[in-house]
Amino acid sequence: MDLETALDLVIWGLAGLLILGSLLPLSKLPFGAIRGLAFPREQFLGLALLLAIGFALSQGVTTPSGMAGIALMLGVAALHALYITKFTPLWRKQSLAASPELRRATDRHFSLLAANVKMSNRDYGKLIALAEARVPDIFMAIEVDQAWIDALDDGLGKNYEHRVDVPLDNGYGLCLMSKLPLSEVEVRELVTEEVPSIRARVHLPVGEDFRLYVVHPEPPVIEHDTKGRDSEIALVGIEAEKDPLPAVVSGDLNDVAWSTTTRRFQRLSGLLDPRVGRGMYNTFSATMPWMRWPLDHLFHDPQFRLLEMDRLDKIGSDHFPMWFVLAMAETEAAESDPEETDPEEEREAKNMIKEERKRDRDPIGSDWEDEEN
Repeated sequence: MDLETALDLVIWGLAGLLILGSLLPLSKLPFGAIRGLAFPREQFLGLALLLAIGFALSQGVTTPSGMAGIALMLGVAALHALYITKFTPLWRKQSLAASPELRRATDRHFSLLAANVKMSNRDYGKLIALAEARVPDIFMAIEVDQAWIDALDDGLGKNYEHRVDVPLDNGYGLCLMSKLPLSEVEVRELVTEEVPSIRARVHLPVGEDFRLYVVHPEPPVIEHDTKGRDSEIALVGIEAEKDPLPAVVSGDLNDVAWSTTTRRFQRLSGLLDPRVGRGMYNTFSATMPWMRWPLDHLFHDPQFRLLEMDRLDKIGSDHFPMWFVLAMAETEAAESDPEETDPEEEREAKNMIKEERKRDRDPIGSDWEDEEN
């Protein structure tokens, strides 16, 4: 086999794998090996364009094989662009920006700093220094064990009167600190045992309240289905839609903003994604710049307006922290609502939740940090 033939085989082989990897997530099958392929759409878009150039250089733009290869790769690139363009300034914003009058009404504002700390990361000082510099009204830390709780208490505890600590050694621990009063606080294992979430009522200085959900469902892995993650995300969406208070859902969803699961969550909840029309704000991986996607999210009721959103500096974790400042308006509004759900979709989601709750298993990845240590 000569070099030219070998090169052609390599290019067509890569193109075939890319086409397969691009089409499989469209099946919506709840398997980690399939759903995980929906994450690297930016990377797949770039690879498709590179392969289109490869076909042009190796086979020419006028030969049948060259034209076929270029057309296929441009089609794949267009498919991924359809998903990710929504999370660029080219798209219409989903969350309204706060008006000048609302920006001045600071008693309606709250700031939130959310960080997945990575449990094995012991560089407590970076996150503490970041929180001290930003001084958020609400501080969320995910993947905390008792050592993290102790460090955050020593460094930040004096600044936060209201606390919810859920230290765990399995990578699913949570910590919520708030300057704003909290009530109706619940720590719940919604679907899978030892995978907690927090639900609380938050009181703003203006005298109005909202509901805060802090979530960290399981990640997708090749050898396991994603029903646990998908069920928890769907259940929070259903609860948020039925909640009499305007809701904010935040956390590491272990899912990208454009996925089937997250889009269904938005339809079920009616909540808005401030990333839409603004940017991707990729939070994972902080250690591999070539493999990044948006995993850490905040979704909010249309009654909120966005003042600030920012991806913050590294804290020694494999996730970047996120910063949000929202304001509660007196009326609901949205430039672009999520797609509406239908009763059949909600029934399917409830059946999935019911079935998943019956399963007896350990949380996915509960031993990952042990292996690293």
